[in-house]
Amino acid sequence: MSDFTELFERLRGQLIVSCQALDDEPLHGAIHMAAMARAALMGGAGGIRANGPDDIVAIKQAVPLPVIGIFKQHFPGIEIYITPTFEAAKSVVEAGADLVALDATDRARPGRIALPDLIARIHGELGVPVMADTSCIEDARFAQAAGADLIGSTLAGYTPHGRPMTSGPDLDYLRALLAEMDRPVIAEGRYHTPEDAAAALRLGAHAVVVGGAITRPQEITRRFIQAISG
Repeated sequence: MSDFTELFERLRGQLIVSCQALDDEPLHGAIHMAAMARAALMGGAGGIRANGPDDIVAIKQAVPLPVIGIFKQHFPGIEIYITPTFEAAKSVVEAGADLVALDATDRARPGRIALPDLIARIHGELGVPVMADTSCIEDARFAQAAGADLIGSTLAGYTPHGRPMTSGPDLDYLRALLAEMDRPVIAEGRYHTPEDAAAALRLGAHAVVVGGAITRPQEITRRFIQAISG
């Protein structure tokens, strides 16, 4: 972990903006995500989380911020889709990602590669740190033992085996991570308001990732509509 200290210090206390848009979303495309990253930089963000090599290349050309790279890929019969293989990790690092985030749950991966082996290969061949996206404390323990450098609350509420879905951020899970993990903890998942993000940092999160509340206009509009329609 010591090799990554400078990068981790750059992210300490920062807002990391997740600039992602899937195929069926209006802002899908690298040009839009690069513009979103520039807007995040102008607003004071300290990092970006981005999906796929094309978006990452465009974002790295647009802003001087650290990028957490992921690659969402679906394989038949496999539940894991956030950077599920070494090849996915390699492609985002070659695109310019400064660290790789991946699904760190104890579920089957393509090729049946074990998480410790995947993380060791990313460290050894790509030379970047790994952020573990987890859904419960058991995931987090598994990921930390497997060698993950950062532990994220990203998947809480999104897996069958993990914690239940909450309407906002799962701050109880964040507290549990902070109490037990000896790696930096990244708060992520349904941080809808500035107050949510500030609360995570007050609790001791190393950084907080916010996505849809900033970068998905359709979600922002939907929350306004729900509020005004009762």
